[in-house]
Amino acid sequence: MDVTIVGSGDAFGSGGRFQTCIAVGSQTLVDCGATSLTALRQQSLDPNDIRTIVITHLHGDHFGGLPFLILDGQFRRRTEDLTVVGPPGTRDRLQVAMETLYPGSSEVRRRFDVHVLEHTDRRPQQLGELTITPYEVRHASGAPAYAVKLRTAGRSIAYSGDTEWTDALLDAADGVDLFLCEGYSPAPIRWHLDLATLKEHRARFTCKQLVLTHLSPTALAADLSDWTVAYDGLRL
Repeated sequence: MDVTIVGSGDAFGSGGRFQTCIAVGSQTLVDCGATSLTALRQQSLDPNDIRTIVITHLHGDHFGGLPFLILDGQFRRRTEDLTVVGPPGTRDRLQVAMETLYPGSSEVRRRFDVHVLEHTDRRPQQLGELTITPYEVRHASGAPAYAVKLRTAGRSIAYSGDTEWTDALLDAADGVDLFLCEGYSPAPIRWHLDLATLKEHRARFTCKQLVLTHLSPTALAADLSDWTVAYDGLRL
């Protein structure tokens, strides 16, 4: 399993980083923040190769790149269907986002279809060789928020999404090869993970590797010597 951290930043581009976007191989994305189309091109990843996008929650820095990726496919004559797997409400939120940004765009007939599937807590969905399992976490976004686990033959990764501490993270990361985990703040903050709480629970994780992502300016300025920290373009 080849994982590329396309975007490792927070909502505000702290540290000059792109918003959240994780490529699993060349055909799957986990989250697609508003800057993701630019980030994909910078890293020589073709958006038209993407077949599946897994969304953790419906904030713009995790979801807002979808209209641009869909319209890019339209204008570059994409023919392969795209499947979006996200929280309840994803279908409606995507239509509203497209109409807000480009009126009329949600009704256009394209050479490809966009299929939207929605998460049910801890219920796996099988898409070809990929198994996607969501774990509901604690982050206010107008819809449920999830950590997600992705499995293919012999390999697995998980991503926390945005959340304050919940033991559901231990289940999402249980036994995976790689756990990408928000490390937003040095100290506790509502709705987000902080380094102090992660350190307290670190020994409870059973993942083989834990890598921090989605860091705020204060987290980026903190002592991170005990952690592995993602950056844009990191391949794992």
